Amino acid sequence: MTAATAMKRVGQLTALAAALAAVPASADFGLLNMTQGVTESSREIYGLHMTIFMITVVIGVGVFGAMFYSIFRHRKSRGVKPSKFHHSTTMEIVWTVIPLVILVAMAVPATQVLIDLDDTSGSEMTVKVTGYQWFWGYEYRGEDVQFLSRLSTDSDRARRLDSGIKPASVDNYLQNVDQRLVLPVDTRIRFQITGADVIHSWWMPDLGWKKDAIPGYVNEMWTEIEEPGVYRGRCAELCGRDHGFMPIVVEALPKAEFETWLANRQASGEGMTADADATPDTDAELAAR
Repeated sequence: MTAATAMKRVGQLTALAAALAAVPASADFGLLNMTQGVTESSREIYGLHMTIFMITVVIGVGVFGAMFYSIFRHRKSRGVKPSKFHHSTTMEIVWTVIPLVILVAMAVPATQVLIDLDDTSGSEMTVKVTGYQWFWGYEYRGEDVQFLSRLSTDSDRARRLDSGIKPASVDNYLQNVDQRLVLPVDTRIRFQITGADVIHSWWMPDLGWKKDAIPGYVNEMWTEIEEPGVYRGRCAELCGRDHGFMPIVVEALPKAEFETWLANRQASGEGMTADADATPDTDAELAAR
């Protein structure tokens, strides 16, 4: 090895060490994988994901291991002569049966998860979700409570050109709304999801699923949130120019607090999650747009 080559390799190793040192010590490498939510269905989906992932890892290790072994063991430099054959009934049966077994092993748990996701029986309450350009409408069926949920005023102002507002100064920029969808924990909730104009998609990662909101058609899903908290999602379908400005915010409350919130909405029409600086447009005016 020449001195120039040695110096070049030292430089490469130094650059690699610097790059590794630049990685934050607290980096959350768990974000590279699918995350678990706060519902039973989200855990089922995560479990299915990991099952399929491990199957593909085993397949990958087996296929590439056999390939690299064959390349190394039967290379021309060892004087190995290639075998010549044109047909093997045994091999054809093997490479047909093995993939079939693998596909069945993957299809059975996947089908069970899909069946569970679509089974809305036993629901304790129903919420209708309607996608508009570009906000969401929520209706608590049988409770005489409905409202529209729009991008929060702070985010709406900051997103405009020449607003003079730095997006970084806005909490949860483009991820906050003027009125949250408030739901109780430990309650099986059925969602009826539709669209009023174009196709939208109601996506809540922490609930474990998303569903298209299609005009003239009602999709159904269910959830049962186990932990109180605030969970955020967004429209996952390219529905028009302001597609990026229709976030979803779900606030999960203990049952007693939810009942209080619901009673307040029924009595006065004002929710505890209303934006104090809401735009003057009424829900009817926005829906008419």
